[in-house]
Formats: sequence, structure tokens, C-alpha cells
Amino acid sequence: MDRGKKQVRTSVAMSNLQAGMILELRVARKKEIGYFLTDGREEVFLHRNEARGPLEIGEEVEVFLYHDHENRLAATMDMPYVGLDEYGWLEVVDLSSSMGIFLDNGVNKHLLVFIDDLPKLRDEWPRPGDRLLVTIKRDRLGRMLAKPVTETEVSKFAVAADESMKNKQVEGTVYKVIQAGAFLLTDEDYILFIHRDEMTERLRLGQSVRCRVSYVREDGRLNGAMRERKEVQYGEDADKLLRYLLNRDGAMPYTDDTPADVVREKFEMSKSSFKRALGKLMKERRVEQVDGWTKLIRDQAE
Repeated sequence: MDRGKKQVRTSVAMSNLQAGMILELRVARKKEIGYFLTDGREEVFLHRNEARGPLEIGEEVEVFLYHDHENRLAATMDMPYVGLDEYGWLEVVDLSSSMGIFLDNGVNKHLLVFIDDLPKLRDEWPRPGDRLLVTIKRDRLGRMLAKPVTETEVSKFAVAADESMKNKQVEGTVYKVIQAGAFLLTDEDYILFIHRDEMTERLRLGQSVRCRVSYVREDGRLNGAMRERKEVQYGEDADKLLRYLLNRDGAMPYTDDTPADVVREKFEMSKSSFKRALGKLMKERRVEQVDGWTKLIRDQAE
């Protein structure tokens, strides 16, 4: 995916000046605090702070139009990172629990992503510093807003992976979160899905993630896992249980029958992973389960 600008210059022959336009306007009048620019029919204000040095009457300047903090149409000589009807990655700079999140688009006014376009769970919202893949649209009042990309839009620029990607480590950014897991766009522009059972933490929109490709689908999309392969993970989980036992004088009140929520809280692993790790240790004769307790076999504790 091309993350650079793909700006389309708008003709000055447009009948109405609107937010999102990039066009050449002429300086019609000067004031102490800025300049009035015109396309020959309408005027828009360019604050002195938004100009790149002094301007003279009659001078032609390229500007970007947006709504300022008082919701007035204004001009700036700064250019946006992502233009109207384009898509791109923008950094999260602030959030509002009642409105949504704000993105830096390279101009003085940050772009809003409305709360209705964000996950319902707040811990799945992006955080400042995260990057969000968005498109820029106008609302019914003509104001510019950002919206997370849709599956249709992502499919336009995503590329298909081949079998050589299996078991490789990739990095990507979450662009969609659903109940079953999260979708990422990798640095190579592959679409990758991580099921919640393959996560080591709950993922949020805009989060950067490093994971292993566990499966390459026929359509070129990928499945990923933040966990190691099972044979590796079994060993790591078993080692975690052994360390826990050693710190508790060789015994713990947790067994195969311990509820899944207790296992996840105490050991940060799923019930199935916990049972596999215990099974590995019992098969190796390193632990035993007695009267609702798991205990190190005597010579293991010495």
C-alpha cells in the first residue's frame, strides 16, 4: 500500500469552497492577523500563522480548506497527510469518552473519529501514539471526519500471501476488532487474522503487533498467533507452573478441575493450555495431583 499522498488538485472553477479542497487562490485583501483569499467569487480567511511567510495582494497560493476550531471554513498552507476520499495511516493524538478519538492529519485542526465508528469496548479503542488506517469523508454539514477503513477498501490494496509465509514472524497494525479476534494489515500489506485464543493479550484498534503466521489461506489471507507453536508453548507453560510450585514450597491448590477463570487470573493462560502443561509435567513424573492439590514429586522439590 502506498502510504504517501495521492492528492488530486481541485479546480478553482468550483462554485462553492468546501472543506477538503486543495486549490490555488489569490490574495484579495490583507488584515493584521491574516489574508482573505478568493477564487474570484468567494473568499476564505488564511490566518497569518497558517501562511508560509508574508503574502502580497494578487499573489496566488496553494491552500487546503478545513473547518477551524470555531467551525468556520478556513485556509492553511499546510497540506494534509490524507486527503478527502483517500485512505492512509494517521496517528492518534487524543481521545474523548463522549465523542471519540482525534487524529493528526498534518494541519492545525485534528480529525475526529466518532464514537459510533469505534469498538463498543473502551479497552479496544486506540491509544495516543497508535496509528489508525482511515478514510476521510465529509459529514452532512460539510465537515471532514475520519472513518476506519472497511473490508472492501482494505481488499483494494491488500496483497495475497503464498505458502512461503507460513511460520514467519510478521509485524502489523490492527485495523478491525471483532468478538472472535482482530484483523491486521501487515507491513507487507497482507491481511492477517488473530483469533482471540491465539492472543497473549486483548488487542485494540491501531495497536502494533508482532506475531507468527500460523496458516496461509487459499485466498492469500493469513492466520496468525501471538503464542509460540504448541510444542514450544507447552514447555514454556510447564516451566511457569514449575516456578510457581517452587515458590510455594512445592504445592498449589490448582488442578485439572480448577475453573477456567481462576486459571486465567492466576497463570495468564487458557484452561486447555494449563491442562496440557500439567499433563506434560505428570507424564514426566515431575508433579502429581492429590486431594485437589498439585504437588511436586519429592525428588523434584529437593
